[in-house]
Amino acid sequence: MERRKMIADLLRESAKLSALRGGVQLHGALTKLGFGSDTMLCNNLIDMYAKCGRVDLAGELFDGMPDRNVVSWTALMVGFLQHGDARECLRLLGAMRVSSEAAPNEYTLSASLKACCVAGDTGAGVRVHGFCVRSGYEEHHVVANSLVLMYSKGGRIGDARRVFDGTGLRRNLVAWNAMISGYAHAGHGRDALLVFRDMRRRHEDEPPDEFTFASLLKACSGLGAARQGAQVHAAMMARGFSPGSNAILAGALVDMYVKCRCLPAAMQVFESLERKNAVQWTAAMVGHAQEGQVKEAMGLFRRFWSSGVRADGHVLSSVAGVLADFALVEQGRQVHCCAVKSPAGADVSVVNSIVDMYLKCGLPDEAGRVFREMPARNVVSWTTMINGLGKHGLGREAVALFEEMRAEGFEPDEVAYLALLSACSHAGLVDECRVYFSRMRQDPRVRLEAEHYACMVDLLGRAGELREAKDLVLTMPMEPPVGVWMTLLSACRVHKDVAVGREAGDVLLAVDGDNPAIYVMLSNLFAEAGEWRECQKVRDAMRRRGLKKQGGCSWVEVDKEVHSFYGGGDDAHPLAGDIRRVLRDVERRMREQLGYSADARFATHDVDEESRAESLRVHSERLAVGLWLLRNGVDGDKQREVIRVYKNLRVCGDCHEFFKGLSAVQPRVLVVRDANRFHRFEHGACSCKDYW
Repeated sequence: MERRKMIADLLRESAKLSALRGGVQLHGALTKLGFGSDTMLCNNLIDMYAKCGRVDLAGELFDGMPDRNVVSWTALMVGFLQHGDARECLRLLGAMRVSSEAAPNEYTLSASLKACCVAGDTGAGVRVHGFCVRSGYEEHHVVANSLVLMYSKGGRIGDARRVFDGTGLRRNLVAWNAMISGYAHAGHGRDALLVFRDMRRRHEDEPPDEFTFASLLKACSGLGAARQGAQVHAAMMARGFSPGSNAILAGALVDMYVKCRCLPAAMQVFESLERKNAVQWTAAMVGHAQEGQVKEAMGLFRRFWSSGVRADGHVLSSVAGVLADFALVEQGRQVHCCAVKSPAGADVSVVNSIVDMYLKCGLPDEAGRVFREMPARNVVSWTTMINGLGKHGLGREAVALFEEMRAEGFEPDEVAYLALLSACSHAGLVDECRVYFSRMRQDPRVRLEAEHYACMVDLLGRAGELREAKDLVLTMPMEPPVGVWMTLLSACRVHKDVAVGREAGDVLLAVDGDNPAIYVMLSNLFAEAGEWRECQKVRDAMRRRGLKKQGGCSWVEVDKEVHSFYGGGDDAHPLAGDIRRVLRDVERRMREQLGYSADARFATHDVDEESRAESLRVHSERLAVGLWLLRNGVDGDKQREVIRVYKNLRVCGDCHEFFKGLSAVQPRVLVVRDANRFHRFEHGACSCKDYW
């Protein structure tokens, strides 16, 4: 018996240290000593093999055991769960209940509930919960904690709270942490903070641990609560939890300060870390990007790449997402090269981000090549490509890809249908859009959302059917959100339907009167229709509320350097005078060859015609094009090179006409990405067919 106990202790130590070689030697020794069928030692072997990463050997040993008890089943289930095979863990629970005399205990059921979390199968979790109730384990703290976790991760936060409240005075720190974490991850940050306050009031003698603080920081991140986040930071430090010695808390702190827009505080924590992991690097890079500091974000990426820290899929996807938002083509290609060299670069989420990056940089052909070369695709892959094609006005290609997706066995979800309807709308495919919208209505597996109706409203607006579009909005099965009414108002602006536009505007001002975009769109509607008195009333109302329109910003990449321009006569660029000279020269050519004249209606200022025309010449998107022409030559050697310009708002109507004229007087292609879509100007025409 002494030898048996000694071998058991050694096996537990091997499992703790993940010492596979020593564990295998102990397996051989205990077999020679005649303990090969000893249930306790076999259970220790299963645990050791699983913790050493050889769950296959654990399974073989389990299958060969003459007698199994509840520990045998639980050890193997936990082993599969620890290696990410939640489905096999749940299969073993079913097999245990059918073929074994051993009944599941609280640890078996806890492991099963955690497996339901990992598998995202809340339905299975509910069934396990039912068994817990019938077998009397529901109130056991190990099971109750796992139930709270399972329900909160499954989006059923109300059920999680009911289980938590049922634990009453028997709650331990794990239970409190599970509820705080559940609220934080479900986006209920305020409730997470309230539960923590209740915990401190009831259990002053039980101090919070690192998991408590990590969840509290997550809650503050979601709320954007910088003051409360700083208080959590201070409490953490007071209890001896230093970010420098705890990677989880360090990452949560950096993320919290970034999301609370406190970048200096985030970088102070980040730079104080001697050893930085991929999560912390990613949070710092995203923080700089969201503040518009793209150069600093790319500088951090270069530091990260040379630091020796292994790039995971989250890092590569995040950086590709940043470059996609800012449409930085050259840097995007560099990240693509890094992804190809990294083992994580083959992850489907990473490749999806690379495809999205090329699409948002205005390179649908390169995006299509990467998409076709993917070793495996999911619904997100197809949806990303369909949506990107739609933004480029390639509606028929998007429809063909959607049908190809279905032919390959991928069932479209609500997001895939939204991408398809949007593509049809951008391309003006009225009949196709009606067919797919009708198909969605008849499919019980797909839930129609307000965004799907917005696509139909946009399409009807494109076709000039504004009355039908308004009727569709009024008959929606849900309350039409602001975005749907904004879509209708935008269509009214294009078709100069002041009557319907005024109705839509009244509704919008009643439900979202502090949104400056509504006032801007309404004033533009009246200005373009020549109703200056109405336009001025809207502008005066906006001024009284202290609202300001979002400033226009455009950028262009020239010789691998990004140049930004801002609306309203941006003279900050050192070449501003030369840029305007080039634009005047191009405008002169267009006037001589095409009879072009600036359409002063788009200036939306009630001043004389010449002043309004002059204000159009300093729009940010036009200045960006002017710089490209200045640096590369109006009639230079780069006639075949595509000019790529990006704008944060909708492109101005007169600039749209100017770009069409530019592509007509010069044999070159100009691609402009605005807030709605891509515009490809070639041979005097635009891919949007003058509706955007």
